[in-house]
Amino acid sequence: MDDKLIDLRSVGKRYGALQAVDGVDLAVGRGRMVGLIGHNGAGKSTLFKMMLGLLEPTAGEVRICGVRTGDGAFRDVRRRIGYLPESFVAYDNLTGMELLHLFADLKKVARSACGNVLERVGLSAAADRRVGGYSKGMRQRLGFAQLLLGAPELVFLDEPTNGLDPDGIHDFYRILHQLRAEGATIVITSHILAEIQERVDELVILSGGRIAAQGTLAQLRAGAAMPAEFRLVARAGGAGRVIAALRGHRVQVESDCIRVPCEPWQKMQMLQLISTLGDAIDDLAIHEPSLEDLFFGMGGRHARAA
Repeated sequence: MDDKLIDLRSVGKRYGALQAVDGVDLAVGRGRMVGLIGHNGAGKSTLFKMMLGLLEPTAGEVRICGVRTGDGAFRDVRRRIGYLPESFVAYDNLTGMELLHLFADLKKVARSACGNVLERVGLSAAADRRVGGYSKGMRQRLGFAQLLLGAPELVFLDEPTNGLDPDGIHDFYRILHQLRAEGATIVITSHILAEIQERVDELVILSGGRIAAQGTLAQLRAGAAMPAEFRLVARAGGAGRVIAALRGHRVQVESDCIRVPCEPWQKMQMLQLISTLGDAIDDLAIHEPSLEDLFFGMGGRHARAA
């Protein structure tokens, strides 16, 4: 088995005059969880469909589990892939268990596995209820259950927490991290950047059909060189002393909070300076650029439509 479960080489997809995906190179190894983010129209859905073998690239090559998606052997690879689309559509007249039986048959998985996956996603009590009576969150859990059938090696999830409450989101990521620990490779898209920034191993930012940035959150922060921000709370009567000590820095005073932007390479110097203020400071926090800050700082608003 190839440890490079996803291997994209100069992949492009054109629709007439529109270049939806343009020269994407991407390699993802076994047991990695990757967040794929980008503005609407950045090319995420097109890239997903090519990795699933639903679209043929117009340029380059897509290999999944070592097999090119256009090859006949890819049919067998598909059975090792789990996929949850943004809107999971189900037959409302079937029960949850009956629907899973249908997916189990399609995946050539024993129907006896269905009870376990329903329990894993918290739907055991609703197994014999018709899907038409399920809430949006329950439908999403059911979609997650069908994905789990057959212990997939590679998992694709498109906005998977859509409709889930906080408990559901917590359970969802707990199960995802279990899958990763078992060796599965996971690719997830989400518009809720704060939700995924600390939960994935690596991030890929798409813009205009191209990869604008790739790496861990720490690597993206280092590459963007965006300032951190020190947030100081002065003790009663100490604000003047703090502001005076920070003369020459861009200080912003908001009520009892003194905000000071700081370039990444200046953080240790700033800490040393603040440490000399002693009892003039009551509290201190350092705000690093979030994934959302990085995304918009890299021009995430301005992706071409795909």
